[in-house]
Amino acid sequence: MKNKIISPCISICKTDPVTGFCYGCARTNIEKKKWKHETTSEYWKEENLKQLRERMKGWQLETFNTSYEHKTFKGISIYKKNALEKKD
Repeated sequence: MKNKIISPCISICKTDPVTGFCYGCARTNIEKKKWKHETTSEYWKEENLKQLRERMKGWQLETFNTSYEHKTFKGISIYKKNALEKKD
């Protein structure tokens, strides 16, 4: 499945108590669950990614874009990569 959309999780998993959005990926808990569900379409995921980016501004959007691109090409977020390197 070459067009599979990669999860937007960038391993910074903490939910803002006011907005209900994750600080790392800007998803709600409901959206996180939907991403994991096997019947969720790639179209929905693509559209949700657009919505997530619209929720973010400034440094959050820049950080997300950089880390998500890294995850898409390398299979791991920058945050997780750095955490693993610190263990070595």
